[in-house]
Amino acid sequence: MSGPEVSTVDINGFPTRIWRKGSGAPLGFLAGFGGLPRWVPFLDRLAEHRTVIVPSLPGFPGGDRGHSVLDSHLDWVLAVRQTLLAAGLDGADLAGSSVGASFAAEMAAIWPTSVRRLVLSAPFGLFDEGDPPTDPWAQRADRVGGLMCADPERWAALKAMPEGAHSVEWPIEQTRATEAAARIFWPLGNMRLERRLPLVTAPTLILWGEQDRIMPPSYAGRIAARLAGPHEIRMIPGAGHLAELDRPDEVASAILSWTG
Repeated sequence: MSGPEVSTVDINGFPTRIWRKGSGAPLGFLAGFGGLPRWVPFLDRLAEHRTVIVPSLPGFPGGDRGHSVLDSHLDWVLAVRQTLLAAGLDGADLAGSSVGASFAAEMAAIWPTSVRRLVLSAPFGLFDEGDPPTDPWAQRADRVGGLMCADPERWAALKAMPEGAHSVEWPIEQTRATEAAARIFWPLGNMRLERRLPLVTAPTLILWGEQDRIMPPSYAGRIAARLAGPHEIRMIPGAGHLAELDRPDEVASAILSWTG
């Protein structure tokens, strides 16, 4: 597995990493909880057929301390919009997972022409008091992997410090990603996303891991019922919240077939 081309753009005064690999029409991906400290097999599957472009979110791995100047949900939405424009993804297909899926939905709702086709994998941003999400910030560190993935080893592999990494900076970067997500969604993750879903006209694929222990799979139907455009729900067997880590081939295949 070879790595991607890496470039950097300035977002609100902070360097922000952009990964790019493959050929063909561009396909953007916004990562989920914890971000992407390393390139993963799922992205290689996408890059076999498309030019995959992966911008970092502020404060997540590759996003430096960009979260430190964002004080409201509007600040976050505008920062993500700037990042996608800088990455050359305006008008492209856009997929997102977890935290990233919430922002992908916001982009499609607020700037309808900015997203051609949309893929949402278990997005944050919804809350049902009768079936609430699990609070990932209230967990012991040794339980997080089992909540994020059906196979906790997938999470452990993502977060394991690679050879040659800075032994001090690596754990700080991982902690910063959790802090950045908390600045957006803590404590309940209720960003009233449901109110904006009726503005989404892009054809939308909703993906959900059948073993998601963070966002209840029942939320897939809540999202679908509010979308204005054509949509489809696909459940991913054997996958947890970050389905792209548990089942990279199945998730990549679903995204590629939907975005065509």
